[in-house]
Amino acid sequence: MNAIYFDAKSTDNDRRSALYQGQLFAYSPSSSSLALCQFAAELAEAALAPLDPRQAQHSLPVEQFAGVLAELKPRFIHHAKSKELIRGILEEQGCDLDKTYFDVPRLRTATSNGYLTTGIAFAFHPHRDTWYSAPMCQLNWWLPVYEIEPENGMAFHPRYWSQPLKNGSGGYNYQEWVRTSRFAAAQQIGKDTRKQPTPEEPVELDPQVRIITQVGGLTIFSAAQLHSSVPNQSGVTRYSIDFRTVHLDDVLGKVGAPNIDSACTGTTLGDFLRASDFTHLSDEIIAAYL
Repeated sequence: MNAIYFDAKSTDNDRRSALYQGQLFAYSPSSSSLALCQFAAELAEAALAPLDPRQAQHSLPVEQFAGVLAELKPRFIHHAKSKELIRGILEEQGCDLDKTYFDVPRLRTATSNGYLTTGIAFAFHPHRDTWYSAPMCQLNWWLPVYEIEPENGMAFHPRYWSQPLKNGSGGYNYQEWVRTSRFAAAQQIGKDTRKQPTPEEPVELDPQVRIITQVGGLTIFSAAQLHSSVPNQSGVTRYSIDFRTVHLDDVLGKVGAPNIDSACTGTTLGDFLRASDFTHLSDEIIAAYL
């Protein structure tokens, strides 16, 4: 059974344990989460000025919009301020900064009415991040940059927490993806030709859960949780931020959610930075997951 905890007072250890059992956690905006969203909004508004970033898709040719995103997103992802604010979020949520590792935050866009759903604005089909070489102890953190509504958010599909789904993860290796496909997103307009794990049988989308938070509100869930982009019919582009975390004790002990259908190879652990000083996991730890 899946439950949603709102503004829970759990310790980080108890929260991770519950997340590994399929529970969902949602939190009200905090100082650092609001600052991160404001920073992303400022970058987006500067990049698309004088247009409102949420409405720009109605004024720009799709190729031009994709070109703007191709410059905007890396600027946000790799900015030192983004990392500092992620550290602030983790501290506010009671994480041990010496044992919590995060990957750089992604700025996501979900355009409305099929304007751009590939490449740099990929509309995610139902998937588990664990199909993409994420460790079973990975947790995903998601927050909206602007106001969202049920028609342009994210959906969880809880029946599949314990129900395997036939998928293409067996042909996916993260290190190979980085070498051949990761940096080609901006060229994928109209049709995304990059090979990615997808369901290989019909997915029953209902029942589904859509958590609607305020700007800067956090949703935390296991990388093993099946989720998807809601087909955006709201009339505006949705901007959101997500990042992932792992806890060193769980990485070393190979503790995490159950693996019921992921068969990928490689690992994303080389991307993670220690929250206290932004250093990487050791090569020896990463090698244990290859």
